Amino acid sequence: MAVFVALGAFLMTLAGGWTAQRVTDRRHLVLGLAGGLMLGVVGLDLLPEALEAAGTEVLGVPAALLLFVAGFLLAHLVERLLAHRQAAHGAEEHDGRTPEVGLTAAAAMVGHSAMDGVAIGAAFQVGGGMGTAVALAVVAHDFADGFNTYTITSVYGNDRRRALAMLCADAVAPVLGAASTVFVTIPEPLLGAYLGFFGGALLYLAAAEILPEAHHTHPARSTLLCTVAGVAFIWLVVGLAG
Repeated sequence: MAVFVALGAFLMTLAGGWTAQRVTDRRHLVLGLAGGLMLGVVGLDLLPEALEAAGTEVLGVPAALLLFVAGFLLAHLVERLLAHRQAAHGAEEHDGRTPEVGLTAAAAMVGHSAMDGVAIGAAFQVGGGMGTAVALAVVAHDFADGFNTYTITSVYGNDRRRALAMLCADAVAPVLGAASTVFVTIPEPLLGAYLGFFGGALLYLAAAEILPEAHHTHPARSTLLCTVAGVAFIWLVVGLAG
């Protein structure tokens, strides 16, 4: 089931890349909805399940929460290091566009998509409801991933062939990640720890990348409504699954 669902992420990633070549004024609505789905999964399903599965405490703090913070901080660190590298390369080029920077950023997106697939597989090991909720967020997120992978690669001066190659790699990554969990059953405490860590990273992506980008050029009420609708939808899914 996890691999089958990951195929949905594969298709959505390709759809995101295809849309990147054609979308004009509706991108903010898609990203607003994706951000709401991600926020809903983290707060309403992923983090509560991680707290229950991990069980242990470290100096009075649940291990899942510590890893949640660690995931958030690591995502922030990776983004800052990447931004620093972009700035360094940009200083060397009069137009600020170095193809290698675009490829590095796209490769980071591919790695993240592989972890998305692992998260789907891990969530389905907890239960079908959990897997469905996480899969919804990942699929929505992977649309944005595909969009951004193609855009970042091409904006920094890479040709269409390279942009499509990175897009295809980003699409295959979640399928391979999910497949890796088919042959391994993750112990419940370790699963809780991983879900907490992933939740922190997912929250960072939603709060620091997806939602700001959604409101950057279109701070419209409709974008906010899409975000609220995404959270409400996950609330409904969690309620029905329970």
